[in-house]
Amino acid sequence: MDRILECVPNYSEGRDLQKVEKIVDCFRGKEGVKLLDYSSDESHNRSVVTVIGEPEALKAAVIESIGKAIELIDMTKHEGQHPRMGCVDVIPFIPIRNTTVEDADEAAKAVAKEASEKFGQPFFLYEKSATAPHRENLASIRKGQFEGMAEKMKDQDMWKPDFGPDTIHPTGGVTAIGARMPLVAFNINLDTSDVEIASAIAKKIRHIGGGYRYVKAMGVMLEDRNVAQVSMNLTNYEKSAVYRVFETVKFEARRYGVNVIGSEVIGLVPMAALIDAAEYYLQIENFDMNQVLETRLF
Repeated sequence: MDRILECVPNYSEGRDLQKVEKIVDCFRGKEGVKLLDYSSDESHNRSVVTVIGEPEALKAAVIESIGKAIELIDMTKHEGQHPRMGCVDVIPFIPIRNTTVEDADEAAKAVAKEASEKFGQPFFLYEKSATAPHRENLASIRKGQFEGMAEKMKDQDMWKPDFGPDTIHPTGGVTAIGARMPLVAFNINLDTSDVEIASAIAKKIRHIGGGYRYVKAMGVMLEDRNVAQVSMNLTNYEKSAVYRVFETVKFEARRYGVNVIGSEVIGLVPMAALIDAAEYYLQIENFDMNQVLETRLF
């Protein structure tokens, strides 16, 4: 593969693993496409797939997966802790090698155009592909979720889709798609079952609440573990570091007499983000990425 894009589509199914496997099959055994990772969460009722590929091959596989998700997932019956508005909730394209944000943007628009014509699914362009400032932030597009989206989209001046029908697909909802830079999906679990505490901490650390510039955060409840979680996307881990966000959540949790009991990374994470955390906690002086064995090998 000379030119590589990454795609990290999020599907609104995390409990019926047979359905998840059928969706993920769209990325298996395809020339020019490599499935790197996928994970499902029962509480969120959501699956995240990480796949890379040559632009044309990757676009074809993503379109196939959208069709499969629309076939298998009925949003009128969907319940989960994670906000969602569609069977394929969000599809980011990310430049990886010999590609640019413009290439990722082109891929996103091509997928949205073809999938909307094939399946009748509406698409909003977001992040670097957004056609208006109020559409850049995924949370703004998704506000109202599946249940409120048809009413929201009656305001065609504000919420006419960039591709596809003017209102939601009856069972598939609506999808956000666009180009963005790599992010870290990072969650921190607390030793409390009070989700309001997680939500209060999330409000303090996210950019929209006056927190870190490149942090999006919300509080969710992990029903299967009876644990509250601060669920986050770090959209620029170089400027809003993983360790800094982790320490701030610990600091804010103390006021409620709550401790951090663990954290998790969803999908794949750039090595540099973890090395940055290792440098901080181990107080390594004058460290260089070339000192990482795997960096020298590969």
